[in-house]
Amino acid sequence: MSFNNSQLNLLNLRPWLTMLAIFWLLASLGLGWLVNSLLILFGLMLLVPVVAFFGFRWWLERNLVTDQCPVCQYEFTGLNNSQLQCPNCGEQLSVQTGHFHRFAPEGTIDITAVEVPAQQLED
Repeated sequence: MSFNNSQLNLLNLRPWLTMLAIFWLLASLGLGWLVNSLLILFGLMLLVPVVAFFGFRWWLERNLVTDQCPVCQYEFTGLNNSQLQCPNCGEQLSVQTGHFHRFAPEGTIDITAVEVPAQQLED
């Protein structure tokens, strides 16, 4: 039983021992620069995804805007300096300086309607 178990452990180590033997052979032949460059590439393959992840999080924190639609007051999220559509009312919006603004063609005048109760008109 233990003989089979030790064989399985050696089979798991075989690829690593082969790689170590190849690196040792290359270093002994004067190709240490090749071994060093392979180790540097391996280190970069480990480091680049970590740096990219934290860089993307930093960029997302700076450019993700959560605000309310100026038409229907529905709160949602968009990217800064982009155009989008409100998922609630369908209004075209632009995101500038961390807030949502109505996207209207040039010459459009925005007005705010004020409701006047009927009782005031009769007085």
